[in-house]
Amino acid sequence: MRALLLACLLALLSHAARAAEPAAAPLAEVERVVGEMRSDPAINGSHLERQLRWKRTDEAKPDRNGKAPHWLRQIATWLGEAGRVLIWVLGAIAIALFVLFAWRWAGVRSEALRVGAQLRPSHVNELDIRPESLPADIAGSALALSRRGEHRAALSLLYRGALSRLVHDHGAAIDAASTEGECVRLAARALPSVGSAYFTRLVAAWQTEVYAGRGADPTEIVALCGGFDAHLAPSVGTAAHASRAPEAAA
Repeated sequence: MRALLLACLLALLSHAARAAEPAAAPLAEVERVVGEMRSDPAINGSHLERQLRWKRTDEAKPDRNGKAPHWLRQIATWLGEAGRVLIWVLGAIAIALFVLFAWRWAGVRSEALRVGAQLRPSHVNELDIRPESLPADIAGSALALSRRGEHRAALSLLYRGALSRLVHDHGAAIDAASTEGECVRLAARALPSVGSAYFTRLVAAWQTEVYAGRGADPTEIVALCGGFDAHLAPSVGTAAHASRAPEAAA
């Protein structure tokens, strides 16, 4: 408004100054002057100044979702919540399936162990091979019998103990009617070569004592007692059970 008033004033002064002239100033000259005044930033009030200032961190950020429809934002929120719930449900199902599988596997394994225990013979040709019927230290008990001159009882104890460990600890498929020769062949499948050779020596000494009508070599019996645990080591469970069993002679 002030710029317009100033322009008018200048135009009047210019017109008064030129009133003495024989002809009036052209209208185009006036318009030119007014246009120059309007374009001057100092007069038309359009002058801009830039200043540096610290940016405030608490200023509200523009809402980028402001242009999205309200219903679309609601759907996006619902999908996010539904996805989170779906992940929890899938995790719970996976845990339930794992627990069910572990429970069924444990049941099948325990049943297999029970059936396997029932299939194991308790006697082989009238020789009791149950772990609870044998002393905890089979070799030591057999050596004590041999030193007292009871060589047949010592070999019987060693043979029974060997059959028991082959069946219960090494998985040999020996049954109640297996002969000494069959036991030797089955032991060769269950034991390493050194252990199989030891069992063959034990069976030979046993057969010499029982069937040949002559006593076995006492030195050989002592050697068999010394190598019993080295070649026919018991499993942990059998050893723990045998430690609670009373010592038994043949």
